Amino acid sequence: MRIFKFGGASVKDAAGIKNVYDVLQKVGFDDVLLVVSAMGKTTNALEVVVKDYFDKSASLQSSIQDVKKYHNQILLDLFEDDKNLVFKAVSDLFGELEHFLSHNKSPNYNFVYDQIVSFGELLSTTILSHYMNYRDLKTTWIDVRNYIKTDATYRDAEVDWEKTQKNISKIAKKKVLHITQGFLGSDDNGFTTTLGREGSDYTAAIFAYCLNAQSVTIWKDVPGVMNADPRYFENAILLNQISYREAIELAFYGASVIHPKTLQPLQKKEIPLYVKSFVEPLLPGTSVSKGADLEPYLPCFIVKKNQLLMSLSSIDFSFIMEENISEIFALLHEYKIKVNLIQNSAISFSVCIEDKFGNFQSLKNILSKKFKVAYNENVSLYTIRHFNEQAAQIVEENKVVVLKQISRETMQIVTKE
Repeated sequence: MRIFKFGGASVKDAAGIKNVYDVLQKVGFDDVLLVVSAMGKTTNALEVVVKDYFDKSASLQSSIQDVKKYHNQILLDLFEDDKNLVFKAVSDLFGELEHFLSHNKSPNYNFVYDQIVSFGELLSTTILSHYMNYRDLKTTWIDVRNYIKTDATYRDAEVDWEKTQKNISKIAKKKVLHITQGFLGSDDNGFTTTLGREGSDYTAAIFAYCLNAQSVTIWKDVPGVMNADPRYFENAILLNQISYREAIELAFYGASVIHPKTLQPLQKKEIPLYVKSFVEPLLPGTSVSKGADLEPYLPCFIVKKNQLLMSLSSIDFSFIMEENISEIFALLHEYKIKVNLIQNSAISFSVCIEDKFGNFQSLKNILSKKFKVAYNENVSLYTIRHFNEQAAQIVEENKVVVLKQISRETMQIVTKE
């Protein structure tokens, strides 16, 4: 089998759904399983529903209506006959959502989040499956929750590989197009769980691993993986080949290549992963597989904006030792602050951090009791894999460099614009 994953951008409207059909006509659909994300920004819209539900907001019904209108417009654009069974199928799903909202007794935010947000993928795959059948491309719709079993860690569930393998092995390899949902699973009680960051890519890897698939293809609106983000760097170059190890390294430093969680099961069975364009599906794209680390071999640039550079020094000029560093990291973990770079000397310790949840001021107040705290806000962290002098010059041009760190393969530079 081949596993294809289509993300939200590829199915954001009727034209996107029609394009998925066209892509399949060009690249073939025998023994293919499609893993599909929620349409467009549906997950964000359903997060508003979750918020309004917990806030007991008067706008809850309006939030639900926004999601309904969006999907109903896509239905009207796709199907000439409003008597098509898809209209009832979609209406039934919204009925299930409203039933949950009116009958739920759980105060657990993460549990409720998963039960509600999961409707995005259920809706997108239902619409896509009906459209394919409408165009005489026969499909089998699969509820992924019957196949991927997890623990009950809602919003970041751990896969039970033994149960999942047993379930997925039952999928017949036949000349029919299978369509299922990304991002979702279920626990032992049958409640919906979600797989966390990059969950749909991970779903594709889980199916590939359990089915010993030929390959996984992730379809995007770009020609493949570039050596730099075109938004920040001119003349970004397509990478033809990346090894599993190199892809994990790039992801670790923040490149939006493929999440390591997705790569690990593929690497175990040496299943190649392709990143291709759903706009030009016959182009080769990028292969992440066993082989050369990088082809072409050239510097890869990763940039993280809106970082914060914090330097701690001891108040009495004593050394900052392991016990101090251990305490600092425990606090960074407690306040959910991500560390992207570390540098220390005898009496100072610097970290480039990401304050995603707005907890820095609280952390600073705690640290100030033991350390002198200095910091720069809104700095940028540039990472150059396979750096050279020219690559460093590109990054440093017209910027103030406040910290630089070099290892064998990697240079990291913190700058102020």
